[in-house]
Amino acid sequence: MEMRIGVIDVGSNTTRLLIASMTRDGLVPLDSEKLRLSLGEEIERHGTVSAVHVAAAAKAVRDMAGTARRSRVTSLDVFLTAPGRQARNAGELVAVLSRAAGVQARVLTKEEEGTLAYRGALLTAGIALPSRVAVCDVGGASTEVAVGSPSGEPDWIESVDLGSIRLRTRTTDMRTEAEDAFAGLQPPQVEAALAVGGSARAARRLVGAELGYAELADALGIVENSSPRDVARRFGVDRARAEILPAGLILLAEVQRRLGVPLHVCSGGIREGAVLASAEALAA
Repeated sequence: MEMRIGVIDVGSNTTRLLIASMTRDGLVPLDSEKLRLSLGEEIERHGTVSAVHVAAAAKAVRDMAGTARRSRVTSLDVFLTAPGRQARNAGELVAVLSRAAGVQARVLTKEEEGTLAYRGALLTAGIALPSRVAVCDVGGASTEVAVGSPSGEPDWIESVDLGSIRLRTRTTDMRTEAEDAFAGLQPPQVEAALAVGGSARAARRLVGAELGYAELADALGIVENSSPRDVARRFGVDRARAEILPAGLILLAEVQRRLGVPLHVCSGGIREGAVLASAEALAA
């Protein structure tokens, strides 16, 4: 019997639904939805999520939970990433979203977020992996880097409270801000690195799936010399994503420089990792 699992990920930039099943051949996506809510930008500017945006997030989660139930999911996991950690009214937001979803929403710790992104990246890497690999997840309000062996959990996780939305909102000198924020990041040596998240997927549209120093420099050159509208039209990047892509690319470049190996963009990430975790819990 097919086991369908639903995951609703309330992030700083976008709220997303993934419905998938785990089979012997791996993860099979069945349905997905997304809605840009920009919670991270509001938190960065005001420290809280306004009543209007709380209501919008609740409607999005209610609608996505309805889609999941109509798909007859076996379990539904609803979680918040940085908005649940950074908003002053995070408790209210969690309570409202729990009522909207009909299940208890949870706030991921930085370590949980890094672990789920790591597991989802490995699950969808699509390439042979060496014995030591890093996973980079640039989000809207934070960046997670996890390192470990493909055969187990990550044994090193660090989170920097700077993502593409926060970086774009804070300053015009984004390169210096990013360099300062990542100055203390000293990851272990790895043989390969994977990248997940919206900025990485957008970069893949611009320059391909391998993001080394030269490719990221080329991608930055494109977005810095083109309007967001032109980037969206030429490369099929969502217009809202194109607005924050320069910041996302600067953060990817900072991580890539510190890892010392190219970043390979994966098709999955945190939501796929959450599906895997739910499937394992149900099978236990």
